[in-house]
Amino acid sequence: MIYDVIIIGGGPAAAAAAVYSARKKIKTLLITESFGGQSIVSNDIQNWIGEKHISGFELAQKFEDHVRSFGDAIEIKMPERVTRIRQVKCIDDERICDFEVTSDSGSVYEGKALIVAAGARRKRLGVSGEDELDGKGVVFCSTCDAPLFGGKRVAVVGGGNAGLEAVVDLFPYASKIYLLVRSDALKGDPVTVEEIKKHPNVEIIWGVTPKEIHGNGFVSGLTYLNSKTNEEKRLDVEGVFVEIGSVPNSEIVRGLVELDEYGQVKVHAKHSSTSRPGIFAAGDITDDPYKQNNISAGDGVKAALAAYNYLLKREKQPPAAG
Repeated sequence: MIYDVIIIGGGPAAAAAAVYSARKKIKTLLITESFGGQSIVSNDIQNWIGEKHISGFELAQKFEDHVRSFGDAIEIKMPERVTRIRQVKCIDDERICDFEVTSDSGSVYEGKALIVAAGARRKRLGVSGEDELDGKGVVFCSTCDAPLFGGKRVAVVGGGNAGLEAVVDLFPYASKIYLLVRSDALKGDPVTVEEIKKHPNVEIIWGVTPKEIHGNGFVSGLTYLNSKTNEEKRLDVEGVFVEIGSVPNSEIVRGLVELDEYGQVKVHAKHSSTSRPGIFAAGDITDDPYKQNNISAGDGVKAALAAYNYLLKREKQPPAAG
């Protein structure tokens, strides 16, 4: 069987792409390990349009319910993880190809177009307590969760733009913000650096490495190591914002499409196309600078509509050999 479009992922970009593909009545396959994306660990999402408050788990259920509501129009393979993608049956100097997708189950699927919405994974500190308290005071998205820390003491880990933006996001909410920086300098926008240095609620702690996050059910503190004095110290905080960057799950398309220096898939802003005809991408795997659920969903819609138009044009070409 050859699918019209294969969608890889289960977050907002993939779910939105699946819904729009089904509405266009094209044969659609969605492959994902699970629904929800990175936000599934959030206890209270307050910026998903149409929902004042919703947990990541509830949002994931809504994604899955909506996609499954189309019945046979969308075939779902879950839990499966895509491990390999390659071009097959190419014509027109390899400008028109089918794509063969292999999953960790050993299954092989073939599609005329791909929408890669495999998301990204946050870089983690790798310290004790981080996994256990993920979503319980350990935060990886300040834009999503800063409002939950009104009047609380928090620590932000990261001296780059992501860390600085997290501090700014917390200005209206947190009573005290500790910014933990591994080096002796902040590596973000100079204007933001100056703004942070002047803010009365911010204390910058230089040359430190987080060692452990404490808490019993919810974060209650963080221990760090001073690299110069080799002294360990504990901060009593109720939140730890880990802002040391993210890694796109783009290994499966490396060598197939153009990636930027961070491994993000480069996409055309108007129609989510990549450097490879027939492959579209949406969500956190792309070089879109704003990693937000609502934006990912919109980009997923754009990718689905663009893939549909690609298929219409493709049908006017001679059939692929074999």
